[in-house]
Amino acid sequence: MITLTLIGKPDCHLCDVASDVVDAVVAELPDALAEDMEITELSILDDPALYEKYWEKIPVLLIDGELHGHWRISPDRLRDALAEKAAGSSTTAGAGPTAAALAQEPAEAQDSPAQD
Repeated sequence: MITLTLIGKPDCHLCDVASDVVDAVVAELPDALAEDMEITELSILDDPALYEKYWEKIPVLLIDGELHGHWRISPDRLRDALAEKAAGSSTTAGAGPTAAALAQEPAEAQDSPAQD
């Protein structure tokens, strides 16, 4: 499951735009992926810790608890991040740099025998 957390506050125009971007991108996803996604909206006004951490950056979008972006959420960048998460979730959790490193290891291993 991929968790999207949008942090904002009421009457915040950029927060409304970010919410619309998230909804539009998720609506474009294949049904199986969209159904495996949880979207949560939190307000900095309801949580002093969120307020302290993000009050100057809202809206803030977290993907699986990790900062994806703030202020303006790019639909293309979000699409790419969700595709990467979806591809990585079938092999390893947190597939970002780890998946890239694993993808490079076989090529390096193939180079080693050629040097012998």
